[in-house]
Amino acid sequence: MEAGKGGYPAVGDTTERKDGIGTVPSDSPPMTIPCPLNLLALREAYRGRTTTPLAVVEGILETMRDHPDDGVFIHRVSDAALLAAGEQATRAWMRGEARPLTGVPFAVKDNIDVAGCPTTAACPAFTYQPDTSARSVQSLLELGALFVGKTNLDQFATGLVGLRTPYPAPRNPFDERYLPGGSSSGSAVAVARGWVSFAIGTDTAGSGRVPAAFNHIVGLKPTRGRVSTHGVVPACRQLDCVSVFALTVEDAEEIVDSITGVDPRDASSQPVDLLPAVGREAPRIAIPLEAQRRFTDDDSRVCFDRAWAECERLGFTVQAIDIGVALEMGRMLYEGPWVAQRLEATARLLEEHPEAFEPSILTILQGARKHTALAAYMAETERIVRRRQFEEVLRPFDALLVPSTPGVFQCEAVHAEPFEINAWLGTYTNFVNLLDLAGLAIPSGFGGDGLPRGVTLLGERGSDHRLARMGAMLHRRLAHHLGATAWPLPPDLSSLLAGDESVEARGFVDLVVVGAHLPGMPLEHELTTLGARFLGYTRTAACYRLFALPSTPPRPGLVRVEAGQAGFGIEVGVWRVTPEALGRFTQGIPSPLALGWVLLEDGSSRFGFLAEPWGIARALDVSAFGGWRAYARSRSTV
Repeated sequence: MEAGKGGYPAVGDTTERKDGIGTVPSDSPPMTIPCPLNLLALREAYRGRTTTPLAVVEGILETMRDHPDDGVFIHRVSDAALLAAGEQATRAWMRGEARPLTGVPFAVKDNIDVAGCPTTAACPAFTYQPDTSARSVQSLLELGALFVGKTNLDQFATGLVGLRTPYPAPRNPFDERYLPGGSSSGSAVAVARGWVSFAIGTDTAGSGRVPAAFNHIVGLKPTRGRVSTHGVVPACRQLDCVSVFALTVEDAEEIVDSITGVDPRDASSQPVDLLPAVGREAPRIAIPLEAQRRFTDDDSRVCFDRAWAECERLGFTVQAIDIGVALEMGRMLYEGPWVAQRLEATARLLEEHPEAFEPSILTILQGARKHTALAAYMAETERIVRRRQFEEVLRPFDALLVPSTPGVFQCEAVHAEPFEINAWLGTYTNFVNLLDLAGLAIPSGFGGDGLPRGVTLLGERGSDHRLARMGAMLHRRLAHHLGATAWPLPPDLSSLLAGDESVEARGFVDLVVVGAHLPGMPLEHELTTLGARFLGYTRTAACYRLFALPSTPPRPGLVRVEAGQAGFGIEVGVWRVTPEALGRFTQGIPSPLALGWVLLEDGSSRFGFLAEPWGIARALDVSAFGGWRAYARSRSTV
């Protein structure tokens, strides 16, 4: 076998070459599914009744039958139960009772509890039956999401390769000879295949980003503390995050926003002050110094350079910086005492039944016993110092752009060198949670070998929405299609909201709504009955505050702040309506609400809901929630 850089096997030709961003596996287009599964397309199809949740479920089941041995699911909801759920969701849409995620299929990594479904963490001897769902899963179910099954993983979420499982390992949809990535392997492949709209995973050392790169999808690892880890089998409790895999950045962001909330049952859960997204001024992007760009094959280098070049074409300012502090911190993750935290969930089973563990996991856990409490205290002190050092390094920039992985690897190479290759894969991921960063992984195109690569935008604590705005633009420069399907990547919302004449020429108006008229909210029907079409979610410029007006039930009031005052970027939704429909709609707007021009984060202005300043005198300021949906969820879970 020909050797590649670093002594690892070189990748070979696997699929037909189209261009740097357009390769699609020949067996991948899920033509039996009636529409793309990204949220915007799915909701539009349901609202327009061009398809139904039941038809989508039927299509998913048929495509799954074409890949019965892909190793994606450890437990899957039965066909009969899925069809029944699809039928129930269809009735909800027909009756106008759909919630924000009604009929949207999703999967859950099998180290996260779903009531009534076994949790194995890919270790049959560990299996237990939870009575309640993890907080994140329960939030999704309450929003109407359609649970499909529990997905495969590297045992106890320990690994980045996706092969450390006693079950058949998930197959990379682009070439089964190559890694699917881990540990959230099944979650990523399920999304890439087009079997679910999104999947929940976890990310301790890169498990939510490496599989995204190898499967040509989006992986969002939010700021730690935003999403509860209650109901998650701990890998390293100090660092664990719930992450989201999706087909678009907007979808991943919406799902994370949907499961955000403080949970007293989770010691790491806490309010997170989200930074406003970058406005008109050109974002500043850092990249590693040339000597710190580590690649194991030339195609991976080319894909990173392509992403870098597209950042510059977008008008971003790009500068190389020294990230040595971060790289050194990453090496400490498995060499230091944090690995001992993996014994929290496994110590008893390790003592009584060591044969239950996958060999690589057994080696790691047995080695974890050597660490002392003194070493843990010393390492934590060093982590805090390095985190502060890196905060200073990153302070002048909006994000750091890194390769999601240094390269791609064949499965047989990992069997020969399980620890060395796993360490390589974590080069740009292991340090992220240790340094308390947010991360967004997006595709960076395909190499000449036909295999996808990825890049990750990293930012300071609370930069989740900022990364999403930049990532959504960059994603559309680097990809043409969704995952491993032939579905085209939809345009981003900012292009739908662009101030060209075509919208007005076609006789429509875009209306910005803040709360009760969002999809799934109580007053959505006031717009749908007028024939309005929902375009999607975006955010205002960071010059607004959101208030809960003193009414029963509380209503949202959006107020623009004076120059020099602290403001927020607030989540809003955008509907497209005819002028006639808008005229009828405005007749029912109660005081102190009014319609005016709302400045969006992309610099454009759109007609939308505002509140008159006098109306907020006794109102509660809820701006820190970032939007009305997050505030409403907090009230329902108090």
